[in-house]
Amino acid sequence: MTETQVPSRNPLVALLVAIRPRQWLKNVLVFAAPFAAGAITEVPVLLDTLGAFVAFCLVSSATYLVNDARDVELDRAHPVKRARPLAAGHITIPVALGSALVLALAGLVLAWLIRPELAGVVVAYLICTTAYSLLLKHEPVIELGLLAMGFLLRAIAGGVASELPISQWFLIVAGFGSLFMAAGKRFSELERSSGTSAVEASPTQPTPRRRSLDGYTVGFLRFTWAIAAAVTISAYCLWAFEVGQSPSSFPWAAWSIVPFVLAILRYAIVIDRGRAEAPEDAVFADRGLLTLGAIWLVLFTLGTMGL
Repeated sequence: MTETQVPSRNPLVALLVAIRPRQWLKNVLVFAAPFAAGAITEVPVLLDTLGAFVAFCLVSSATYLVNDARDVELDRAHPVKRARPLAAGHITIPVALGSALVLALAGLVLAWLIRPELAGVVVAYLICTTAYSLLLKHEPVIELGLLAMGFLLRAIAGGVASELPISQWFLIVAGFGSLFMAAGKRFSELERSSGTSAVEASPTQPTPRRRSLDGYTVGFLRFTWAIAAAVTISAYCLWAFEVGQSPSSFPWAAWSIVPFVLAILRYAIVIDRGRAEAPEDAVFADRGLLTLGAIWLVLFTLGTMGL
C-alpha cells in the first residue's frame, strides 16, 4: 500500500469506525460521582449510571460524525486523518449526518427515560460540542474551555443520573483535570507542528496545522497546563480529605493523594515531550501511568468504602 492509498471498508464497518468506539472510554467519567459516593454497587444507581454511559456514547458518536463531516476536506490533507471513513470516501456526508441525527435522538430519549435532568445535561453537552465543531474549534482559549466542558458534563451526568450530591471539589478536579489534558494536547500539537517535538513528523508529508494553534505560543500553553495541574492537585487533596471523613480504619483516601500527584507529574512528562496529542493512547502506552492509576484506584476505593 502506498502512502496515498487508504484500504477500502464495508460501509457498515466504515460507519462503526466513524463513530469512534475507542473514544467511548472518555464516557467512563459518568461513573466517577457514584463511585466517589460509595454508591456504585447499589443496583438502581449502577443501572442508571450504565444508562447514562450508553446515552453519552450515543451522543458523543453523533458529534464525532458531525465534526468529521465539517472537516472532511482538511482531513483529506492530513497524513493520519485521511484514513477516517468520511475523508476516505467510504461513507458519504449525508449518511454521516443522518446517522448522527439518529444517534443523538436515541441518546436524548434514553437520557430522558432515566431522568429528565439527565436529558438536560445531554442537551448541554450537545450544544457545547456542536458549537465547538461548527463555530469555535479554531478560537484560541475558548476551544480549550469547550473541550474541558465536555468532560465536566460527563462527570456531572453520573451524579444527576443517580440523584447523588456532587462534591464541589470533585467538579473542580474534573474541570481543571480536563483543562490540563486539553492544554497538554494542544501543547504537543504545537510542538510537533513547529518541529521541536520528540515525536517525529512524516518526512514526506507535513501534518497540517490546526488554525487555533496560531493563537497560542508554547510558553502560554505550558503556563496553562501547569496552572491547571496545580489547581487539579490542590482540589483533589481537599476532595480526598472530604471523602476520608467517613469512618475508616486507615486514611486510604488521603493516601490516594500520593499516586494521584505522581500520575499528574508523570503525564506532565508526556506532555513536555510532545507526546500527548492523543491522551488515551499516551496513557495506555505508559506502564508507569497505568500502575499509578491502579494503585490510586485501590486506595480511593478503600477510602470510599470506609474500610
